[in-house]
Amino acid sequence: MRVGLYTLSMVLLVIAPFWGETHLNYQELFNFDSTTAVVFWDLRVSRVILAFFVGGILALSGLIFQIIFKNELITPYTLGIASGTTLFTAISIVFFPVFYITFSSMLGSLLTVFILYFIAKQINKSSIAVSTNSILLIGIALSYFYASALMLVFYVSNLQENYSIVRFTLGSLDTVGFTMAFIAMGVSLVFLSIILAYKSKIKLLLICNDTAFLKGLNVHKTNLILLIVVSLSVGVSISFVGPIGFIGLVIPHIIRLIYKRSAHNLFIPVFFFGGIFLVFSDLIARNLNTDSALPIGVVTAFIGAPFFVYLLIKRNKRNTH
Repeated sequence: MRVGLYTLSMVLLVIAPFWGETHLNYQELFNFDSTTAVVFWDLRVSRVILAFFVGGILALSGLIFQIIFKNELITPYTLGIASGTTLFTAISIVFFPVFYITFSSMLGSLLTVFILYFIAKQINKSSIAVSTNSILLIGIALSYFYASALMLVFYVSNLQENYSIVRFTLGSLDTVGFTMAFIAMGVSLVFLSIILAYKSKIKLLLICNDTAFLKGLNVHKTNLILLIVVSLSVGVSISFVGPIGFIGLVIPHIIRLIYKRSAHNLFIPVFFFGGIFLVFSDLIARNLNTDSALPIGVVTAFIGAPFFVYLLIKRNKRNTH
């Protein structure tokens, strides 16, 4: 089954750039001055690369957050990190030049993580672990605050800025050329390398924070480093494609069901299939019979929201037994 999944996934990656509404003369693929070459390489291939690596970052980020907080429903989105990133990006769109957007997204993500961690530790000063319930409630409160602040940004912005913000919040993989795709590739590979380097420490976190502490692991420091790395990676990803939800929730759970391994052995499969999921979702978004491509966030939400409800029901049933 796993071999078949990997085979189908690789086939999808190969055929994805060839799949689109615009008919291409494939004899001109390597005539780089032709329209066919521009559409195929600069629009479609770069889009697939961007989707794959951003999807990988978002999926692996979800898994790492679930490990840190020991809750299968936690993702950068349920914690309010995506909302913070969206707010800071909107502020950048309205008040700063376009090249500040990535920096603003990273700042919003990082600031939200620090707020979450600081408040949770103030609530649980005597505990090695950070309370999951506290973190979730703080994340919800921050999300409401960020949503209100975003409405204020809408109010003071002009029509063009409003459109840019709305377009960003819906999510889009539109890109011309390989700049964003290669940056996403670089960020994702650094992110994955750091997570793999911390594999043994993450394995201890999976057991129990108290046990990890007794085995000599500095739990606070490890959690903080992982949170910073994840938040920066998520910030860069969201700055490129917008707040695309549910990938960090859906993919880790599906991979757990398929592989039936401990989470610290799932980093590469989660990353890979997170990328495949976003490539597949983008294929659906841009090949439906509509006047223009659907926002990618709409497709992932349609897939992810029912799955989220299913997890809530399953979790509730497990807790009642």
